[in-house]
Amino acid sequence: MKSTTRRDFLKMMGMTGAACLACAAPLSASTAPAGESETAIAMLYDATKCVGCKACMAACKRVNMEQNNLSYEYLPTDGDKLWDAPKDLSGDTRTVIKLYKESDTRFSYVKHSCMHCTKPGCVSACPVKAMTKDPVTGVVAYNKNACIGCRYCQVACPYNIPRFQWDKALPQIVKCDFCKDTNLKAKGMPVCSETCPAGAIAFGKRTDLLAEAHNRIKENPDRYIPKVYGEKEVGGANHLYLAAFPFQKLGLPELKEESPAAFSEHIQHTIYKGFIAPVALYGTLAAIALRNKKKQEDLGHGEDD
Repeated sequence: MKSTTRRDFLKMMGMTGAACLACAAPLSASTAPAGESETAIAMLYDATKCVGCKACMAACKRVNMEQNNLSYEYLPTDGDKLWDAPKDLSGDTRTVIKLYKESDTRFSYVKHSCMHCTKPGCVSACPVKAMTKDPVTGVVAYNKNACIGCRYCQVACPYNIPRFQWDKALPQIVKCDFCKDTNLKAKGMPVCSETCPAGAIAFGKRTDLLAEAHNRIKENPDRYIPKVYGEKEVGGANHLYLAAFPFQKLGLPELKEESPAAFSEHIQHTIYKGFIAPVALYGTLAAIALRNKKKQEDLGHGEDD
């Protein structure tokens, strides 16, 4: 019996992949641009109004603590454990305020949390639909009960937002979901928007907030960079920004308008849909192993004769 060569194996795997693609289901609507519809909700953060009080951070953690299994992050010097002081987004922090400083008189605060992309890479990359986007509101949410811990969502996010709870016995992915099951459900808005004392965080329909953002730029051209960040980046987002400094200086990445989500969704939701590709791979490997085992047995019987 002819042994299986490397070329035979690669040829077999190529045929398996082609078969998977041929029988795969069409793309889902998870990356449809809900942010362009009249129903999508959004958040507008105006960095020129933010005073850096971090009330939004404290409220976010307090309201979503139990749902996301969050913990307070105390400074080593805070022996009394009075202050939650996260340095960045983490498995315990969904929203963080940072400082960009050029001088004592030229500085800006900036809020970091999930961008709620209209074509979310995390949703397209997730093979088990633990990440989903609401087709009406555009909210990108996470289902801990569906998650398998692959962390593909972290790799796929162009903003480096989703974080994993490495130190927890039952870890989750942590990211803002507009307080979907907490404050939004109870009061109709995310708690950060409700709490902000300076009015730096506005909440409403995306179309209305975009119009408001452009109107602020038009009426105050010396105050703002002439751009609404999140309007077009990687297909657009439902978390919009206004600022007086270039957004890249504030830690927001410079991105193209095209979203890679369609490509990654094609991979994950077709050949990986229902684990078609992994099952096919292991099936192929099992067939090769059985074939080689049978060959060895035949050779052994021949020697006995």
